[in-house]
Amino acid sequence: MICPFCKEKETSVIDSRPTEDGTVIRRRRECSCKQRFTTFERVQLRELIVVKKNGRKSTFDREKLAKSINIALRKRPVDSDTIEKFISKIYRNLEDLGQAEILSSTIGKYVMEGLKDLDPVAYVRFASVYTNFKEAKDFEQFVDQLNVPSKK
Repeated sequence: MICPFCKEKETSVIDSRPTEDGTVIRRRRECSCKQRFTTFERVQLRELIVVKKNGRKSTFDREKLAKSINIALRKRPVDSDTIEKFISKIYRNLEDLGQAEILSSTIGKYVMEGLKDLDPVAYVRFASVYTNFKEAKDFEQFVDQLNVPSKK
């Protein structure tokens, strides 16, 4: 594994442990430059291809999914382990479909369903981008459908 700090090709594993229901191995590494970093090893059954709304195809990028979810969850009371498990669950659900090509709308549906249960504010944030509201009234109708009881 290449050190992200000095680009040395040889690093040492100082700790290794399973996480996320045993589907991921977390490795703590140290370089000769004395910097430490973490890597994750995951099983990949097949390469998933995402089919965009315009028909374009691209390789599934877990980091891109993680980035959009982290943006929705920014400054929300959800810890990083919970977020990582959520992302892994979405990925496993996509693999369980048994298809090489996945519609981007399918990915969006899984994210929306998960965020609705995980954090209602993040759900609305993600939906505001994902559903591409045309007018403010569209957004208002969406929020009205949430039926989230207010805390008084």
